[in-house]
Amino acid sequence: MSEQAEHVVIAPSREDPAVESLSQGIGGPLGRHAVDPPRRRFWIPPRVVMMAGILMLGAAWLQKLPCATGNWVNYRQYTQLCYTDVLALWGGEGLNVGHIPYFQHAVEYPVLTGIVMGALGLLAHKVFGSGGVAFYYQLNAIVLLIGGALTIAAVYRLRAARRPFDAMLVAVAPALLVTALVNWDLIAVPLSVGFLLAWKTGRKILAGVLLGLAVAAKFYPLLLAGPLILLAIRYRRLPPAVITVAAAAGTWLVINLPFIIWARDGWLRFFELNATRAVDWGTSWYILRGLVGEQSLPGQLINNVDILNWMYLVAFVIACLGIAVLCFTAPEPPRLAQLSFLVVAAFLLCGKVWSQQYLLWLLPLAVLARPRWRMFLGWQAAELFYFLAFYGELLSASDSTDHNVPAWALVSPEWVFIAASITRFGTVCALCVLVVREVLRPRHDVVRLSYGGTDPDAGPLLTA
Repeated sequence: MSEQAEHVVIAPSREDPAVESLSQGIGGPLGRHAVDPPRRRFWIPPRVVMMAGILMLGAAWLQKLPCATGNWVNYRQYTQLCYTDVLALWGGEGLNVGHIPYFQHAVEYPVLTGIVMGALGLLAHKVFGSGGVAFYYQLNAIVLLIGGALTIAAVYRLRAARRPFDAMLVAVAPALLVTALVNWDLIAVPLSVGFLLAWKTGRKILAGVLLGLAVAAKFYPLLLAGPLILLAIRYRRLPPAVITVAAAAGTWLVINLPFIIWARDGWLRFFELNATRAVDWGTSWYILRGLVGEQSLPGQLINNVDILNWMYLVAFVIACLGIAVLCFTAPEPPRLAQLSFLVVAAFLLCGKVWSQQYLLWLLPLAVLARPRWRMFLGWQAAELFYFLAFYGELLSASDSTDHNVPAWALVSPEWVFIAASITRFGTVCALCVLVVREVLRPRHDVVRLSYGGTDPDAGPLLTA
């Protein structure tokens, strides 16, 4: 591929049928005589993408604003769809009385998330005492919205050479609007995407450090080490991957070791909670139990936490074995983003917990794995359906004798929530099928075709 071709920006309206159709409302696709890329213009790709992302993140802040004071009367957090764990855990983790996480109060999150939570909580308590909940929320919102902007920027950098507008899928994702500030996931997500960016550019140690920090914030980024090792074996370039994984392990240990030594009981809370946690809302196991009934044999097995742990572990291991077989039997080595998406999606599809904000784990990986607008928007619509049904479910589960429960809660019975859960499950499965199809038929992979048949994220794996 020539140097000139290497820097040609691919316009989505020329390539993607869904974008081409939508573009008719503003004059149609980019014409063949258009200056490509545009010169001496303000609206160049990075500015367009980041401006769209900033507007969406600003809207996410406004969407949660009705709950920002923590005054959740008359089920405001549900009726206005603005619930956030950040506010719920101000008192739940003892931050309102100045407790130091792990040392004075066991925390249900990995250490880096607990550090952020605790540092901002201590600051809010120092300034406003027990009445600092609104200040505490706004501090967290700033950190998380910066994390969202960094995620968009990192996805842009990963595709800047040929496909910068792929990042627009992240920037304008409708589900980002309603989940960005639900929990602290936007600490781990930009670190995970940063790991992919550092690996792409050949910075093995930095990639490992970022991966280790991500795992210290949320445990799901640990899954990304698997695809990296599998591809390293297929490319027969294992040493770079080992260096990165070793750096990640060392970084994680450095952050966790003080808590393991001096606050062991508080540090263990995360692991104990995950081991004893029952089936959660909207998971495949919740769907199955809802369809067959709790009194049936499958329903009773699902309600047994020990058996449930084994069932979802076996299901996930089988899925991982399938991904490994795909890696070694595909006609071309799969792209790192494709395998990363598949393994995280498998974890959610098989797991016993699938919180509403976990879609943020998949969002950048789905865009990097398969930047196609039609199926992506279908998935986002399913996530919004689930989001609305979930709040209806929470209201329906509220005390029916409480006259403050709004009447519209009654229009969202259990079967609606089950249907929304099935829809979300089905669209993620469909995305997985499409990604697998493109792994097996590389000629259908628009990213691979855009980069001359190679994986733009392979980094040191392609180094001679």
